[in-house]
Amino acid sequence: MERKMTSVAALMGMTAIILGAFGAHALKKYLTIEQLGTFETGVKYQLYHALFLLFLGGNSFLADKAKKTLFQLVVFGVFFFSGSIYLLATQSLTHVNFKPIGIITPIGGALLIGAWAFLFWSFAKKKQ
Repeated sequence: MERKMTSVAALMGMTAIILGAFGAHALKKYLTIEQLGTFETGVKYQLYHALFLLFLGGNSFLADKAKKTLFQLVVFGVFFFSGSIYLLATQSLTHVNFKPIGIITPIGGALLIGAWAFLFWSFAKKKQ
């Protein structure tokens, strides 16, 4: 699980940096400041959670079952949260109405919150 987690963390981190640079340079000419800020929020959360997975993958304080649960919560959370934000922020460029998928943004956020809550719960129930 550690190898899978750190590999996905590296991929998520790399794509977050690429998307951040793309937003700061290429999209700057085409999006409003508000749209760029929204896009940047997606990038930040993706990068934060890439680091979270990297941290979890490099440590042995959690059982593999717990790591698997955290991995799934984070991957789906980032996909729904950041992914939907990217689409919503750039819909003026694509001319596709992504507003109906806006409902998955808070679902993704809830999954990310759930990952942190699960981590807290995993530590709280652990015997010293």
